Amino acid sequence: MNRRGAVRSYVPAEAEVVERVLETPDIFTLRIRIADAGSHDRYAFQPGQFNMLYLYGVGEVAISIVSDPLDRHLLDHTVHAVGHVTKGLQRLNAGDRLGIRGPYGRGWPLAAAEGKDVVIITGGLGCAPTVSAINYVVRRRERYGRLVIIQGVKHSNDLFWRQRYDHWSTLPNTQVLLSADEGGPLWPWHVGQVTVLFDDAHIDPARSTVMMCGPPGMMRAAVANLTTRGVADADIWLSMERNMHCAVGHCGHCQFGARFICRDGPVFPYPELKALFAVKGF
Repeated sequence: MNRRGAVRSYVPAEAEVVERVLETPDIFTLRIRIADAGSHDRYAFQPGQFNMLYLYGVGEVAISIVSDPLDRHLLDHTVHAVGHVTKGLQRLNAGDRLGIRGPYGRGWPLAAAEGKDVVIITGGLGCAPTVSAINYVVRRRERYGRLVIIQGVKHSNDLFWRQRYDHWSTLPNTQVLLSADEGGPLWPWHVGQVTVLFDDAHIDPARSTVMMCGPPGMMRAAVANLTTRGVADADIWLSMERNMHCAVGHCGHCQFGARFICRDGPVFPYPELKALFAVKGF
């Protein structure tokens, strides 16, 4: 544990699963506590950062932290069970142990966004990195202007956390807009790509900070739409989801041009990525 409250040794610290919450058949949230009480109390993170979760004898994986920094008693990580390690993590239950190191990376610019509108845009199942930002703004509502949450999914069945969206939509000065490329028979919201929601969002380019995460194609289309509306490049922030294996920029798996997503991101201001963002293959 370093003086900033991070578990950044190459050797993971031991943590205990307090609860496993099943969100969908293959998406779950692990609520964990660092086993050493002193280390847990000193641990500190910023929304948008991630931890490396290690399953003994299996491997480790980078997972976004979705809890709020005020909730120091637990660390929440929402996981999509798609690989060897994440499927192993899915089998953990309360009382089981795993390893943790972190937090790593650059988080969302929430301090700089105070006094401005915050526009959260997510696509597909990539909403987890933005949940901590939403939780942060909701818990400190008086510091920010409008909170606009825009979520797009490929199919209506892909939308989970419906109760959270319903709750967020009831909060003061908060707008929730949802869309699916393919809407089911009971889908009550928009049908189409996420950008169809931007007109309804009434984004004020002079006072908005945009925080976005999702598939590259969706983010490219959203950025193009936002800039035509007058949103400055510097006011658009992107969380880049790539294969982050080491978290310290050594292995090269998450290299993006001259940058490493794990070390220099995963959150970037758009100007840092602009030159390569539209290039196929990056």
